[in-house]
Amino acid sequence: MSGHIEPRNLITDVAGVKVGAAADPRLASGVTAVVFDAPATASIAIHGGAPGVRDTALLAPGRTVTAIDALVLSGGSAFGLDAMGGAQGFLREAGRGFDVGGVKIPLAPGAILFDLLNGGDKDWGRQPPYWRLGYEAAAAASRDFVLGTAGAGFGATTVNLKGGLGSTSAMTSRGFTVGALVAVNAVGSATIGETGRFWAAPYERGAEFGGLGMPARVFHDDLVMRIKGDAPVNTTIAIVATDAALDKAACERVAVMAHDGMGRALRPSHAPMDGDIVFAAATGRAAEPPSARDIAEIGALAADCLARAIARGVYEATPLPFPGALPSWREKFG
Repeated sequence: MSGHIEPRNLITDVAGVKVGAAADPRLASGVTAVVFDAPATASIAIHGGAPGVRDTALLAPGRTVTAIDALVLSGGSAFGLDAMGGAQGFLREAGRGFDVGGVKIPLAPGAILFDLLNGGDKDWGRQPPYWRLGYEAAAAASRDFVLGTAGAGFGATTVNLKGGLGSTSAMTSRGFTVGALVAVNAVGSATIGETGRFWAAPYERGAEFGGLGMPARVFHDDLVMRIKGDAPVNTTIAIVATDAALDKAACERVAVMAHDGMGRALRPSHAPMDGDIVFAAATGRAAEPPSARDIAEIGALAADCLARAIARGVYEATPLPFPGALPSWREKFG
């Protein structure tokens, strides 16, 4: 509907979306920026108990601002909120922004995850590095980007495995494109017990995260809760996008529906010690306007894409080179 582009099974299959990432291996943390070719409509749904966000109040339906220039996902806990300012700095240099009396104010809301205890060197002195990383991530935005231990997923973990950055895409029955991007830093597990098989297996397309399918049987022991601990030191942060023309209320509904993908792919999700967040954005590049049924299908596919992206982020990750670092999926099961 929005012109043919060769699909990559990434959120950038949505026309008008580019993704950039920057990371510091010594720090063991990073930033991912989604930069829209033109201002996009967006909203947010926060279902975790310990979120960290910047400039997200303007995404609520009924707020004055109708479109944004970028969305940013960052490591670094609250220090990572500087990354949105770095992305703003790049966008301002590019002449982007909301015009107020001739002054351009770029809008780049975002969310952070906690990766301060992963073995990296966090002794950065007076100024945290996240403004710089946010700038570099926005400047690097393109259609192609790396998954796994990259960007905001560089320092991410789950309870038993290295986490990471994941992305997928799909198309609705009427041709609207949907994509998901996620930094998986979950309090719980993306895999079933000790099997190495993913909770998201029923939604897998091809062998995007190994093609192993579900185990023949899920046992009671596989359902016992396994978590990192009781501290709020987690958070899975995600962006879903579509080329459909949606208003902020419809974007908010898609974000709410997309949260089901976390429930399908992580056990547990939306916990008191998680800050689980989904942004939903619409570029409006599709030729046809969506119906209510289309919006429902976009939301359903956004949930599927997010579940797949979570598994893919864990599957593609590589381990951090520090003593006591969690193994990657490939290291333990591949």
